[in-house]
Amino acid sequence: MAALGWLTPRKRSATARSVLAGEAAAEAGLRSTQESHAASEAETAAKADEVPDFPVFGDNRAAAFFDLDNTVMQGAAIFHLGRGLYKRKFFQRRELARFAWQQAWFRLAGVEDPEHMQDARDSALSIVKGHRVSELMSIGEEVYDEYMADRIWPGTRALAQAHLDAGQQVWLVTAAPVETATIIARRLGLTGALGTVAESIDGVYTGKLVGEPLHGPAKAEAVRALAATEGFDLDRCAAYSDSHNDIPMLSLVGHPYAINPDTKLRKHARRLDWRLRDYRTGRKAAKVGIPAAAGVGALAGGTAAAVA
Repeated sequence: MAALGWLTPRKRSATARSVLAGEAAAEAGLRSTQESHAASEAETAAKADEVPDFPVFGDNRAAAFFDLDNTVMQGAAIFHLGRGLYKRKFFQRRELARFAWQQAWFRLAGVEDPEHMQDARDSALSIVKGHRVSELMSIGEEVYDEYMADRIWPGTRALAQAHLDAGQQVWLVTAAPVETATIIARRLGLTGALGTVAESIDGVYTGKLVGEPLHGPAKAEAVRALAATEGFDLDRCAAYSDSHNDIPMLSLVGHPYAINPDTKLRKHARRLDWRLRDYRTGRKAAKVGIPAAAGVGALAGGTAAAVA
């Protein structure tokens, strides 16, 4: 009995120590888990700080600005407009050949050349001179359905929609006529469009421009002016373009994107670590895929039939 009496306290003591050890282990385990979770949450938060969600939902001081030609839409809007105007007998076959060559060159080169674009705008201005703005707007709606709707890049359209879904304004910024750009923006559900303004008096085109074409640095000035009016923080805004001519606009915002970039813009974007997206199936395919309506048929003498 003495031996058992001597052992009993030790058993009780061992039991108490076991309980204490168990409680201590549980407490340490919980503490360790909590510390681990806290560290994990801190790491996640740090990563979130490094790469925030973009676009930021509900940030109404941010907006997105999209070039049109070859960024949102394959080809140049003014050339598609020219095809529609020819179909409606706004000009003759010799002028159509000029438009067809300009479109073919654009599709071949895949870049926006100021000289060619200026030539196309001069042609368009001479063609619309004396016509009513309302008439061109009505025709523009039809031309969008005929030539433009199927040429919208789905990838770029999705980027624009992401900004809209985040509650942000989305604007087209283009050298195309503002009337045409406005139609495209409305059809795509965008906020609006900044484009080249043709002079009109009493609703009739004079054949002149107001200022200069919205090209290159002029686009940056238009974005800056709109941002000042709407209260946008340009560091929180995004801009998208395919052309090195739009580097001034892209450099203006905190989130520049090169979309289907030409060679110069691609090099510039890589040097500055800008984001790139290319929705073309292949540069070679894009260059050789010229429809008869845009080039060969027109230049070979079958102009009217090819474009009509």
